[in-house]
Amino acid sequence: MSLPDGSERVLPEGSTGADLAASIGKRLARDAVVVEVAGEPRDLAAPLADGDSVRIVTVQDPAAAEHLRHSTAHVLAQAVLELWPGATFAGGPPIEHGFYYDFELPDGGTFTDEDLERIDAKMREIIAADQPFERFELPLEEARELMADHPYKRAFMDLAANGEDADGEVSGDGVISFYRNTPEFVDMCLGPHVRSTGGLSNFRLTRHGGAYFRGSERNPMLQRIYAVSFPTAAELEEHLRVQAEAAERDHRKLGVELDLFSFPEEIGSGLAVFHPKGGIVRRLMEDYSRRRHEEAGYEFVYSPHITKADLFETSGHLQWFADGMFPPMHLDPPEGAEGDGAGTSYYLKPMNCPFHILIYRSRMRSYRDLPLRLFEFGTVYRYEKSGVVHGLTRVRGMTQDDAHIFTTAEALPDELASTLTFVLDLLRDYGLDDFYLELSTRPPEKAVGSDAEWELATGALRGAAEAMGLDLVLDEGGGAFYGPKISVQARDAIGRTWQMSTIQVDFQLPQRFDLNYVGPDGERHRPIMIHRALFGSVERFFGVLVEHYAGAFPAWLAPEQVRILPVADAHLDYALEVAAELRGRGFRTDVVPADETLGNRIRRAKGDKLPYVLVVGDDDVAHRTVGVNPRGGEVERNVPLASFAERLHGDVESRR
Repeated sequence: MSLPDGSERVLPEGSTGADLAASIGKRLARDAVVVEVAGEPRDLAAPLADGDSVRIVTVQDPAAAEHLRHSTAHVLAQAVLELWPGATFAGGPPIEHGFYYDFELPDGGTFTDEDLERIDAKMREIIAADQPFERFELPLEEARELMADHPYKRAFMDLAANGEDADGEVSGDGVISFYRNTPEFVDMCLGPHVRSTGGLSNFRLTRHGGAYFRGSERNPMLQRIYAVSFPTAAELEEHLRVQAEAAERDHRKLGVELDLFSFPEEIGSGLAVFHPKGGIVRRLMEDYSRRRHEEAGYEFVYSPHITKADLFETSGHLQWFADGMFPPMHLDPPEGAEGDGAGTSYYLKPMNCPFHILIYRSRMRSYRDLPLRLFEFGTVYRYEKSGVVHGLTRVRGMTQDDAHIFTTAEALPDELASTLTFVLDLLRDYGLDDFYLELSTRPPEKAVGSDAEWELATGALRGAAEAMGLDLVLDEGGGAFYGPKISVQARDAIGRTWQMSTIQVDFQLPQRFDLNYVGPDGERHRPIMIHRALFGSVERFFGVLVEHYAGAFPAWLAPEQVRILPVADAHLDYALEVAAELRGRGFRTDVVPADETLGNRIRRAKGDKLPYVLVVGDDDVAHRTVGVNPRGGEVERNVPLASFAERLHGDVESRR
């Protein structure tokens, strides 16, 4: 058999992947998780054949995590079925950072937080017992008999037998594979798995909740347990540390603590209101963006929130995006009144692009008008399911900083390059500067347009992305129905990745709306359309910035930049003078009188995450100075007020 380095290995007939690893070295034998034969993963206990091309996957290999997580999911299932006699189970796949498993408990029971502790203890008993994973196979009818008490496992078998997706539980070849850990516990699974339970201790059960079988509301509600799991203890601890930090940065938590925004139940799920402090931050975000767009040659437009259904029929959204739209409103005007006629349907807009197309089409365009860059802060509405609504980062009403650029084919490469440069530069101004790019190509099913158009659009995007010198990741089939896209993926202060800006090339909507321009030859030509959202949505970007900065906004974005604290009542008049001077220079400041101890007032200001707290006492009144208590820095005494004002001005202008 051959190894990845090109070397050959000769072993006795019937040797397994474990035998191969042992023949190479003790450390490899200890660290081996599974083997890959011609790229397909197999158990270490599976026999190898003459001529096989074999790669041994070790615990240090990134590919090992999936197999370790899948095996640990089986341990979770075994623990639950031992603790709850009469329980049954469905599926337990590995996911990013961990795994989950779905169960149905006796008498419709549900899990509690205390149950997770019991399950964890039982799992560690199973792991300490170092039980082997033993694979065996049965014909379909015998497999159904073995799983007679487990209807969800039998449902997976029926799906596979009918040629349908069985969620990776079984194949459709009529033979069902199982893994046995003890005589009492057997789980149906394609595998592969690790040799035994002994090396699976690097996990943490995180939460529980309800989940419909196979994600369909038509199916029974099951009880799901989630866990995180990593190949090593160090990786697990680092992940838990980051998660704890993320919990402290959670924008939903900080939104309440810092009085930035809320989601009143009276309005509805996924619909936010911004409070005065949050309104200041949002206004600053939007105002700076408007200024930069104006400097870059964009023209500002506005469009209504609703439109007749015909517009989205033409654009294709009702064909391709209807599931993400709110239901139509049917307008029946009063008898005798002028209107659109009985039964006219209107939709809340999910996109701004059709409106911008109509602005382009409002008059004949010349090649001299192009590129035409239209920009709008346009509020759109998406009917997100309640289970995926999440604070500001997944809402039902959002304001997109939407731009649509109409250009010629000849100018497309340059326009894409300048657009991507503009996007990255502006994101850096908001404090995000660790990027990679993702190129999403034609989806396999929901797509319109010719292969040639898709190839041209994809090639132009690839060229622009590669010119940036950033890592480029391919997302096969992830494009929109009308064209490919580049997504800017930004890492925040604790290393999490957020999808930020998107740039899409679209040949289809200009065709569907019959857009034209007159070229230098006097003939009509079809423009190419670039869709570009920089924030994506203002709400989502706001939430990301809250978490990136942990609520401690830089001075230029902070709703309150300076808080002034007089040591005693005798210093209040001077504190008010300082505030007036700073406000006169455009800074956002407030004075808190000496109604309670100075220490309490300083602690409250720190909790509000202000960039600066100024304390003024006798010496400051006498010399027109201030005591500067900067966020995260050392206290400075006797700082001239003018010097501090210049310092704050520098912070704001540089967006530090």
